[in-house]
Amino acid sequence: SGADEAQWLDWLTIVQDQLDGLDALQGTVNEIVAADVRPLVLLGLGGSSLCPDVLRETFGHIKGHPDWLGLDSPDPERVGAVADAVDMQRTLFIVSSKSGSTLEPNILLAYFFQRVVEVVGEGQAASHFIAITDPGSDLERQATGAGFRHIVHGKPQIGGRFSALSAFGVVPAAIMGLAVGRFLDEAAQMVEACGEKDTAAQNPGVLLGVVLGIAASQGRDKMTLFTSPGIASLGGWLEQLVAESTGKSGKGIIPVDGEAIGSPDSYGDDRVFVYLRLESAPDAVQDAAVAELEAAGQPVVRIPLAETYRLGAEFFRWEIATAVAGAVLGINPFDQPDVEASKIETRKLTAAYEASGSLPAEQPMLVEGDLSLYTNDRNADELFALAGSDATLAALVNAHLARAGDGDYVALLAY
Repeated sequence: SGADEAQWLDWLTIVQDQLDGLDALQGTVNEIVAADVRPLVLLGLGGSSLCPDVLRETFGHIKGHPDWLGLDSPDPERVGAVADAVDMQRTLFIVSSKSGSTLEPNILLAYFFQRVVEVVGEGQAASHFIAITDPGSDLERQATGAGFRHIVHGKPQIGGRFSALSAFGVVPAAIMGLAVGRFLDEAAQMVEACGEKDTAAQNPGVLLGVVLGIAASQGRDKMTLFTSPGIASLGGWLEQLVAESTGKSGKGIIPVDGEAIGSPDSYGDDRVFVYLRLESAPDAVQDAAVAELEAAGQPVVRIPLAETYRLGAEFFRWEIATAVAGAVLGINPFDQPDVEASKIETRKLTAAYEASGSLPAEQPMLVEGDLSLYTNDRNADELFALAGSDATLAALVNAHLARAGDGDYVALLAY
């Protein structure tokens, strides 16, 4: 796009960097295992937590290493459930945040640090915390000042959603007990395969990106993911990588994860299907359903994984593919204008709350019983024009949904 893509490419070489640092990482792991930590709790959001989540769900609890819990939300019930489930005297917290200024991980850090202080005292609390963050971040300064057990640096030239094979994914993986050398070796094979080739068809990452980018530019902009049960959690990581990287400037590839495979006649012509099949544990029902889609003429991309450690290779293949798909669509896959805009608005709201003790008042466009509808003034005017000025809640919702046409999608976001 002619923007700042060149500043965000260190993920291309991070696998070798991680292999070069394995001895130092193993020393850290040995020290933590010897301390008999249990469990490990990772406090992070999005790209800082999704890769470890995939690995925990895929490999389970590995004997001799701490079990792992992830907390990626400040929702009070979720936070309380984790706090009740762990022994603060033995728990190790990994605070994972590239920028070190993201609101949610900072809230979680403040809460759990205080809880640990209450149990072990001010002088010992910091030994229960590890920070993974970029050099010079607010989190690094806080961790240094408090005396955290370890501080591990990420690379500023790698965006969060491209960081699976950096410290943000590899350090938790090692502490969980994965054979990280094997995991990274699998990734290194894909790095080699995705290097310079005579044709794009010889490059598995570029080929996938071209397929997805061209399909999206021709109206097949819904990428439906089917994954074998043994690697089902991979879809959550792919969802963020693809959606946040390609969704901007009025364009995007919309990942659909976790959807049961429907019959061919339940789909239109706006989808491309991707089947990630675990060859060591395939699902016969999935195989038959995907074959039926292919027979009906739907485009299906098949990606076989020989066994679960091939996830290291898939992380890299999909990072290449996502970058290439962005190039095909003519957007910068590494920026995140909507994410940054949201952070700015959130900071404004929290600053207003700190100053006045209350949030700015918002007026609902309609209140009916226990339900209130909110939208901006322009959209409210359009909906009342469609449904009538004395419309009921049901009429307004119907008017809203009726505007969706062929190729559009409707998202229900439950916060």
